[in-house]
Amino acid sequence: MVAKRPKADVVVVGLGWAGSLIAEELSRAGMNVVAIDRGPWLDTSTHTPPAVDPDELRWNSRKGLLAPPRDNTLTMRNTLDQTAVPQREFGIFELGGGVGGQGFHWAGMAWRFTPWDFKVRTQTIERYGMARAEDGELQLQDWGVTYDDLEPDYDRWERISGIAGKAGNLKGEITNEGNPFEGPRSRDYPTPKLKTLRMMEIFNKATSEMGFHPFTIPCANVSQAYVNPLGVSMGPCSYCGFCVYYGCGNYSKSSPQACVFPALMRNQNFAVITKACVTRVNKAADGKTAIGVIYIDEVGNEIEQPADIICLTAFQLDNVRLMLLSGIGKPYDPLTSDGVVGRNFSFQTVSGADLWFEEDNINPFIGTGGLGSQIDDYNGDNFDHSSLDFIGGAGILTLSRDGAPIAKANNLPPGTPRWGSDFKKAYSKYYQNHGVLFNQGTSMPTKRGYLDLDPTYKDRFGVPLLRLTYDYARNDRAMAKFTMDRAVEIGKQMGASHVDPFNFADKPFTTAIVASNHTIGGAVIGADPTTSAINPYLQSWDCHNVFVVGASAFPNNGGYNPTGTVGALALRAARTIREHYVRNPGALVEG
Repeated sequence: MVAKRPKADVVVVGLGWAGSLIAEELSRAGMNVVAIDRGPWLDTSTHTPPAVDPDELRWNSRKGLLAPPRDNTLTMRNTLDQTAVPQREFGIFELGGGVGGQGFHWAGMAWRFTPWDFKVRTQTIERYGMARAEDGELQLQDWGVTYDDLEPDYDRWERISGIAGKAGNLKGEITNEGNPFEGPRSRDYPTPKLKTLRMMEIFNKATSEMGFHPFTIPCANVSQAYVNPLGVSMGPCSYCGFCVYYGCGNYSKSSPQACVFPALMRNQNFAVITKACVTRVNKAADGKTAIGVIYIDEVGNEIEQPADIICLTAFQLDNVRLMLLSGIGKPYDPLTSDGVVGRNFSFQTVSGADLWFEEDNINPFIGTGGLGSQIDDYNGDNFDHSSLDFIGGAGILTLSRDGAPIAKANNLPPGTPRWGSDFKKAYSKYYQNHGVLFNQGTSMPTKRGYLDLDPTYKDRFGVPLLRLTYDYARNDRAMAKFTMDRAVEIGKQMGASHVDPFNFADKPFTTAIVASNHTIGGAVIGADPTTSAINPYLQSWDCHNVFVVGASAFPNNGGYNPTGTVGALALRAARTIREHYVRNPGALVEG
């Protein structure tokens, strides 16, 4: 018999960035909120204090903060005629191992998507014609929400997170200090941009000489002491370099633990259930609303959590899987393009170049997770694609974020011996003088890139695994090659003695090799219920009291990290629930 907990006003499934922001907003508004997370409780003072935070072997090599592969296993294939098989390594799925999700160990690049990213179909047609938007492979669609719609929510997320940066477009005026290609901002970042380190200096000089527009990447590592709107204090970044795969014992890197939990846990009407895996959303008898969720606790008990509102705020793949398992929305059919759940899976199209210099002192051990310089001259639609065979582009960036000695032993020029005295000499020299140009590219959805439930494989609870069918679009392969060639040109202008280009999209897509961990789509947002699973307020078209928030909502990927946009969408959903839905429950948009 299934045990049943007391009913809540809201149940939040997954307590990462999206879940914590929604839980805090709604519990502060007086609603009774219960969060359920698959992992254990993690906090900075207990799990990653300064004494253990800079442990490369524990956190970077052994991935101590990541969820075990059994918690993120799915099956994968490139094409419909292949048989999908399980992926049982970490690979591209670097989920958090506890509450906070990936927000606890992420790097910290804190981007807004551009106005073009939200209207990629409309703007492609307007500038290049219908044939470019409908090439037979791509499945472009607008978000149904614009940059201007999300700007207030971007602003609030940046203030909660204390993002360090400098505006490039302030209320429509180009400042000549930040990114001139960004959408207009209502005000500047809450903390000043971080320091310019040596690799950034070399990049800034070279790209400026080439006529480009370098700027410091906005970063979720606060540059000065800061108190956010929730009353939570953060300390200035010390540039220790231990960010990616690490917590932050200095309380400088923005995370749910550092920015939201201290306020959230004070709310008496909030509760969290950890080490509990939600397996489905229960629907009412008429199928038009949900009545709660079923989860399995750490000892195997099946328990029901009733609620009036269900917020799916788990990892992108898990949001989609729960919708499929629960019968919320029609599953997508790749042969007809009918259906909405599973549609428009995309990744992040990555290329670039490794660089080595002969005489310099780059000092890679000084840095922080998201710190670097970037040019957006080749991102999105910031350049004319009329004579090119693709749409989209990439931010071309260099990083000043870590000098982890174990990991850096792999960053040596091609042909360097992997052992012996020659290896030691090369490592001694090039540890100081290695850098990277990383092209973080857009990813356009295809008709055959989708998610569904695997017909064969199940997880440890007997629940079907998610099946991923995906390969890079021809469009994205062409874009990656184009931007890789631009990175080579920049590397040579920077004076590198060795320039070694790379392009992850020149081979079939695989989940096993880490090009990025930015997976998106599957429960996409939109104004048309025949092509989207959720409406512009993140509300399910199928069950009006289910809100689905995360990168699962993205119909296409921008040339940026997704976290800032996930945060903005979460705050938009919370604001909508608080100000509109609870006053008049029902569909917020007519389907």
